[in-house]
Amino acid sequence: MTETKSMIVVQNVSRGFEVGGEDLFWALKHINMEIPKGKLTILKGRSGSGKTTLMNILSALDQPTEGMIWLGEHEITKMSEGQRTYLRRKEVGYIFQSVALIPMMTAYENVEFSLRLAGYDGNWKERVTKCLHMVGLGARMQHMPQELSGGEQQRVAIARAVAHQPAVLFADEPTAELDTNTGLQVMKIFKDLCRDEGVTVIMTTHDTGLMEIGDQVYELEDGEIIG
Repeated sequence: MTETKSMIVVQNVSRGFEVGGEDLFWALKHINMEIPKGKLTILKGRSGSGKTTLMNILSALDQPTEGMIWLGEHEITKMSEGQRTYLRRKEVGYIFQSVALIPMMTAYENVEFSLRLAGYDGNWKERVTKCLHMVGLGARMQHMPQELSGGEQQRVAIARAVAHQPAVLFADEPTAELDTNTGLQVMKIFKDLCRDEGVTVIMTTHDTGLMEIGDQVYELEDGEIIG
């Protein structure tokens, strides 16, 4: 694939699941899309629209039944499971609705642990400190998760997800459990990450007020992109 300004290119992707051992239920149907590098892209749609299935495929957690996907220079639809696992560890960051911080570790230790898992070969202390400062928690690094608010825990989860310097950050409903003001703070962090670290951010949300902040929005309905 030639060099483009796109981080992810999706060509005619469909995903079917067996129902009753015979027929396929098509959760995604003929998806074509391009996600630009260093920008914030939002996937929206009602429950059952296919956006979570699409996120799983874009992030190499799942494989499509049909079609091709490039993540950077990698055609992930041709990779083995081992190759996709390595790609996820090095190039991809994840944020889920449940922040899933390790309760017996401080904010600093939670972020540091992600570097250990990724095999990060830079200066760990410098990187962890920078990431926690980026999300506004420079003064809370030694606090345990239970000593942090829900918004602060989400910000630790963001720092943890980007500490190993992934090319792409996937966030599944990251503001769903937050109040409006805190949700806007999280969105600002995503925009700052795009600008300052060159990270490509892809997130899902139901909040129409947050969608205007995205650089690009795709809407899904019944497994297809509409609009």
